[in-house]
Amino acid sequence: MAESTEIREASLAEIAVVFLKLGTTAFGGPAAHLAMMEEEFVRRRHWITHAEFLDRLATANLIPGPSSTEVAIFIGQLKRGWRGLIVAGCCFIIPATVIVSLIAWAYVRFGSLPRVEGVLSAIKPAVVAIVIQALGKLGRTGIRTPLLAVIAVLAAGLSLLGVSPVLVLVFTGLVSAAALAMKNRLLGVVWFPKIFELKKVVASAMAVAAVGAAFPVGLMRLFLSFLKVGSVVFGSGYVLLAFLQTEFVERLHWLTDKQLIDAVAVGQFTPGPLFTTATFIGYVVAGWAGALVATVGIFLPGFVLVAVSGPLIPRLRKSAAAAAALDGVVAGSLALMAVVAWQLGKASIVDRTTLLVFAVSLIALLRFRMNSAWLIVAAAIVGWFMR
Repeated sequence: MAESTEIREASLAEIAVVFLKLGTTAFGGPAAHLAMMEEEFVRRRHWITHAEFLDRLATANLIPGPSSTEVAIFIGQLKRGWRGLIVAGCCFIIPATVIVSLIAWAYVRFGSLPRVEGVLSAIKPAVVAIVIQALGKLGRTGIRTPLLAVIAVLAAGLSLLGVSPVLVLVFTGLVSAAALAMKNRLLGVVWFPKIFELKKVVASAMAVAAVGAAFPVGLMRLFLSFLKVGSVVFGSGYVLLAFLQTEFVERLHWLTDKQLIDAVAVGQFTPGPLFTTATFIGYVVAGWAGALVATVGIFLPGFVLVAVSGPLIPRLRKSAAAAAALDGVVAGSLALMAVVAWQLGKASIVDRTTLLVFAVSLIALLRFRMNSAWLIVAAAIVGWFMR
């Protein structure tokens, strides 16, 4: 039995220091974050076993929110209960929030300067390439069957027709669950309670949306908008873009397409979760208070879901109906990503220079497997000298 490696305890102070370090250095997106966490907590510090890490990773992928942040929260919960949950999550998020807030301040003050515009115009096509690369990776595991491929195509069509991303994901989950129900001839007692539960979850999400719509533009409205988004975003941080575009560009008209893509670029080239894009948007819309409110709103559901999902997840994973619904949601999420990638590409690849940046970025990612954070830095340097 080679499993004689003892699992070590961790104090709240240790948890805080390690997650602050990770939050400051974790560039490269969720996959890179998770690799760093596995190295740090399983192999170096022996805080958890490999099996425990994989179990929490699987659980994080089954609930809405940023998966790498939720794994961080799960690890804190495992080591020190609800105190560890709060400390680990906050310390992973805070460094990126501070960095993004400072960049947002500089953006609002100096964003119209030619040099800054050149940097951002070069970063944008690189961001599109990163989204395409993420789509390719996730598509191989997320769309495994012809049925899921059809569901993804339907989801993309609905999105292009202007259907709300939340409704698109509800539709894909229900279609996938219903298809499995028909295949197994098990309509009725076994299936409808599961589907009804899904409907109840969605109904509550839509209630949040409805309440938010009644508030005038302000901090409360900003908080409720991000709370709603944080409660329903499945799949990858990039799916967030579809929700942000629908909510803040098309519905509320608080942002332009240009500001949204700039927010995505900042979220991409800073360390920590991509969801700190919300921090940037909050600052642009309502200053320092807006940055704080938006950050709390988008991350709060992740903390709550991690806290309550522990005892529920094992049963959920054993349910064929719930698993099928989640497969459909993942396929729909990837379709939303594809639509957003196309829209962002249209807005950012506007001349030969941006086309060249996009092409070189795609080659660097796909052929040479360049770290996305370094790619963003390289694009920023090109943009600095471009204008």
